[in-house]
Amino acid sequence: MPYEFYAPTRVLFGAGQLDRLHFQTMPGRKAMVVLSNGSSARKSGALDRLLEQLRLAGVETAIFNRVEANPLKSTVEAGARFARKNGCDFIVALGGGSVMDAAKIIAMYALQPGDLWDYVAGATGKRKPLQNPTLPLIAVTTTAGTGSEVDAWGVITNPETNEKIGCGGMDSLFPVLAVVDPELMLTVPPKFTAYQGFDALFHSTEGFISKVSSPMSDMFQLAAIENIGKYLPRAVRDGSDLEAREHVAFANTMSGYSMVVGSCTSEHAMEHAMSAYHQGLPHGAGLIMLSQAYYTHFIEKHCCDERFVRMAQALGKSDAREPMDFITALAGLQQACGVDGLKMSDYGIVREECEALAQNARATMGGLFDCDPTPMSEAECAAIYARAYR
Repeated sequence: MPYEFYAPTRVLFGAGQLDRLHFQTMPGRKAMVVLSNGSSARKSGALDRLLEQLRLAGVETAIFNRVEANPLKSTVEAGARFARKNGCDFIVALGGGSVMDAAKIIAMYALQPGDLWDYVAGATGKRKPLQNPTLPLIAVTTTAGTGSEVDAWGVITNPETNEKIGCGGMDSLFPVLAVVDPELMLTVPPKFTAYQGFDALFHSTEGFISKVSSPMSDMFQLAAIENIGKYLPRAVRDGSDLEAREHVAFANTMSGYSMVVGSCTSEHAMEHAMSAYHQGLPHGAGLIMLSQAYYTHFIEKHCCDERFVRMAQALGKSDAREPMDFITALAGLQQACGVDGLKMSDYGIVREECEALAQNARATMGGLFDCDPTPMSEAECAAIYARAYR
């Protein structure tokens, strides 16, 4: 039953909560507002609403709108230079998981000397301790996928070394404040609503079968699984369904807490390897492609049968009695959300990559393999890729 839980982020959760931001204590006087390189935050009105809240709070702003999906090392380094040049003393992230991840690592790196990779792990990172403080961060999430608004990690890709790795993890990178307002999620297209929702789901399903699970992590994970199973198909079918959006957003934040008190397993490391080599692959889509083969591997090992039965029940299959009932429930949810036809080959992945992907996953994020419910060899990892390949 042992666990450690530290979650210092103040969370404003619910429809309309962005309008309360200006009542909160700001951690600085000039904010670097970090956005994606798309236009959704402007078109939806989210950016204007945020800037007005910061104006009412007496905060100056400078906008950095260069973050791509699967954010790159070069983008984070450019963001750090932008923060220093503009005299920003805190960061505000407005966007989905990629924006929040990039913003955290910008906050970590902005005041440090040297190269970003001096301070990260992975196969080629130098793992040096930070020499200077990090900048405070406020996270305003516009998607329901990563739970990044309540944890201290970011995921960054280095295309020169084909590494996509999680970095950060220090207490100072927890956002001081998070806004989870489902009104900001109403315009997310159905496809991405599904990808993001399954990302949130897999944070919790991985955590629930991991070796570091506890009654505390179980509580967050089962809440996330139940809410995704019940409400994600509704949010995909009708993006204006505010009730569904709110419940999926709640599941997302619970999955964030899952990673604070527990851990993901090797499924996330395996997907990171896929999108490290194929930048255009959405993270949630890659996880969906892997998922049935991945969880079947552990079911066939019979390492945690009762946990798979419990997850099947949480997904809505109340009569679940066998571990494979989880795969049945998962396949049904993917079909209900219109993502059951995803193929690795559609994103340029070829079957011959399976061994290289397995090697990359272990080299870059091997710690997640240590959390698996039973050890997985490199050959078994490659076999899961092959089994999932279409």
